[in-house]
Amino acid sequence: MPAVAFHTLGCKVNHYETEAIWQLFKESGYERVDFESTSDVYVINTCTVTNTGDKKSRQVIRRAIRKNPDAVICVTGCYAQTSPAEIMAIPGVDIVVGTQDRVKMLDYIEQYKQERQPINGVGNIMKNRVYEELDVPAFTDRTRASLKIQEGCNNFCTFCIIPWARGLMRSRDPEEVVRQAQSLVDAGYKEIVLTGIHTGGYGEDLKDYNLAMLLKSLESRVHGLKRIRISSIEASQITDEVIQVINDSNVIVRHLHIPIQSGSDTVLKRMRRKYTMEFFAERLERLKEALPGLAVTSDVIVGFPGETEEEFMETYNFIKEHKFSELHVFPYSSRTGTPAARMTDQIDEEIKNERVHRLINLSDQLAKEYASQFENEVLEVIPEEPYKEAPGNNLFVGYTDNYLKVILPATEEMVGKIVKVKITKAGYPHNEGQFIRVMDDIEETAV
Repeated sequence: MPAVAFHTLGCKVNHYETEAIWQLFKESGYERVDFESTSDVYVINTCTVTNTGDKKSRQVIRRAIRKNPDAVICVTGCYAQTSPAEIMAIPGVDIVVGTQDRVKMLDYIEQYKQERQPINGVGNIMKNRVYEELDVPAFTDRTRASLKIQEGCNNFCTFCIIPWARGLMRSRDPEEVVRQAQSLVDAGYKEIVLTGIHTGGYGEDLKDYNLAMLLKSLESRVHGLKRIRISSIEASQITDEVIQVINDSNVIVRHLHIPIQSGSDTVLKRMRRKYTMEFFAERLERLKEALPGLAVTSDVIVGFPGETEEEFMETYNFIKEHKFSELHVFPYSSRTGTPAARMTDQIDEEIKNERVHRLINLSDQLAKEYASQFENEVLEVIPEEPYKEAPGNNLFVGYTDNYLKVILPATEEMVGKIVKVKITKAGYPHNEGQFIRVMDDIEETAV
């Protein structure tokens, strides 16, 4: 039985796609082995969101070649899409496939074995208008299933390379989304995370169909689905209709990840982001009315070219005032090939780092404040895995619907189930909980 090993760099979408590619190999009679062991085929799913992503991707490719020089080395993903020639130039790389035509990978392997000639299977992603179906019936992770609903992005923010790596916005057929959601629930998943490159843009390219309609459809048609989480949504995509659906829903969780990137209108303009802070604030107010206790997490880029101390403080104060529950803070890193990389007023690394630390400290403080509201409350947690800091203590880690990380006493049987937990000690990065009981399906349906 031939062996295949995978290494995935980058985002949730890449992890989803690696699982999908693994399904193709599995159907062709391959067994999956660890990346650190000797394998017949190595598949490296690359990332190109930053220059560092490219560099890490190259390091992993070289590691695979050293592991087994006779293996077939396949490189796929975003870096493969934007820079196939750079990858083909690495001695030992046999096959390069970008972010489309993944299904051809196995044919390419057979072709390579016969001809022993490197294959560049990367096409022009900008011409692609159709969503490529890649099915994932189950995940290696047993508790939260990702469901990819769209591909590509039409935004062209000045700091971002991703439209060139992923192409333009294309939505998955709603019937396929519902079908796959049902098969994931049938496989035992209680929670589904809707994911994509620009998830909230779902439906922009479809006639008379949008994200709000998809959310409604999933809730009414997928039997046994307990939680829907949207992996990320832009403020501009939070329409009144989406807010209404969230308000009426019993399964959409009290957690939204809404990338802000900057809290300053002038910086947002230079970033070519499609909202103002006034609009962003108004959406947050509306959402918090629809979902009391809502956790809003966000991404922030600090030190974008030309960012003044005043502009940074606008971001800082906006985040503080609107009480985000947690931030992912990134110092701006210049991405070759983007307009922002050519801007002349790049910010000094020391200033960037100092601002990053100020925002991280704010994020920690806000996260603690957010969690403290739930001390002594009973919440629903899905246990995911044993708590590594205290092995053998029967402690497990899981997440509430509003994305609080909770450590609780549990058993292996409870993994992936919904459990009632009383938060005994709120904190950050985690809370402590007391197990009350496992929800059973009869009771869950009655809600």
